[in-house]
Amino acid sequence: MYEERPALLDGAVLWTRTAGPATDGARPVLPDGCMDLIWADGHLLVAGPDTRAYVPGEFAARYAGVRFAPGDAPGFLGVPAHELRDRRVALGALWGEAEARRLGERISEAPDPAAALDELVRLRAAEAPAPDPLLRAVVARLAAGRAVAETAEAVGIGARQLHRRSLEAFGYGPKTLARVLRLQRALALVLAGVPYAEAAVRAGCVDQAHLARETRALAGTTLGAYVASAAESAESAESANSETPLPSGSRTTA
Repeated sequence: MYEERPALLDGAVLWTRTAGPATDGARPVLPDGCMDLIWADGHLLVAGPDTRAYVPGEFAARYAGVRFAPGDAPGFLGVPAHELRDRRVALGALWGEAEARRLGERISEAPDPAAALDELVRLRAAEAPAPDPLLRAVVARLAAGRAVAETAEAVGIGARQLHRRSLEAFGYGPKTLARVLRLQRALALVLAGVPYAEAAVRAGCVDQAHLARETRALAGTTLGAYVASAAESAESAESANSETPLPSGSRTTA
């Protein structure tokens, strides 16, 4: 079962996942412009920014993770995002094995590992560089469907500087980030029941065929298969929720 809620860190999401059917763990994780710090059965790892769907190859019984807002994780981790693009890396490779092991044990020994991870991120973030408001403005404009050139002009930097800063903050250039965010907009509309063609245009694609190509390229699936998988996930969550009540106010998926 998967659950998520707002994290203590501004703009971040705290999520948990417990073991379910074997097929549940094989569902791909779609690119979203974000990076995660993950606790998995006592081990800490970082999920870098994805440019394509990621299918987990190894599974833990319990997960807890903090999903950072786009561009916020590199300052927290102390490493440029492009170095972690399309990778899952043990935290020990970034912060040292002894420190990562100490933090992992502390979280594992806590009554609520997810809450302990959430508090750890809050405290560590207070010591890290503050998120760059310019980069947050870039994300907001691209998420709203603005063009890359228009976004660069609006935030007052050149195209080359925007590309360089995007690589460091997001793991890829602004055009790729715009594609990822556009796909997220389109899929959200599709899941809300908007017809494919209308969802494509409203999200910023040229037409339905354009959206279909982007779904294959970034999500590794077809629109129909994505909708079917989402429906299956919703049914699994509903079945699990009927057996185990969830905390008030939590948002769930499978």
